[in-house]
Amino acid sequence: MIRILLVEQMTLLRGALAAVLSAEDDMDVAGELARIDDLTTMALAVRPDVAIVNIAPFAEEAVSGVSQLNRALPNCAIIVMSDRRGRGALHGGLNTHVRGFIANDIPPDQLVRDVRRVAGGDRVIDPELAIAALSAPRNPFTERERELLRLAASGVPSAEIARRLHLAAGTVRNYLSSTVRKTGARNRSEAVRIAKEAGWL
Repeated sequence: MIRILLVEQMTLLRGALAAVLSAEDDMDVAGELARIDDLTTMALAVRPDVAIVNIAPFAEEAVSGVSQLNRALPNCAIIVMSDRRGRGALHGGLNTHVRGFIANDIPPDQLVRDVRRVAGGDRVIDPELAIAALSAPRNPFTERERELLRLAASGVPSAEIARRLHLAAGTVRNYLSSTVRKTGARNRSEAVRIAKEAGWL
């Protein structure tokens, strides 16, 4: 029996996924979540063989959540679902040992086949998402720029960023200005949006 944990923000879609998978004789939906920040806690409680995570609503929290799950339960096979704009997430997903990366509009029978394959040890990657990821521009940020932009995206003020990272306020401004310039954005908020969509954070 394949034990499955579902993470999907939308109640209706989560219920539909659970119904499709539970209808299979060899599958059991052991847990359902609407929030990715509860992922590892729930997974440790229900011990799934496969976790299916729709990362589209969760932006940069997704890679962190999936990475934490992989560290906590390395034997749990993780399938990431994304819309077809999620090329950046494919890079992040592969970097955190995701075993499946599929589009969230695939037919139910394909989902069932993919779950079985992943549970059996195979890796499943949607070809269109893979092509889009390979053609995506490389991350233009340095590690420090990415660190600062992540904090800014979380709502941390520049002065607090400077304090946490032991940097001068002017240095923080320069780093953040660099991220705006590299993304071609008009301001910091737009730079954050562009970086999230590209999977650069």
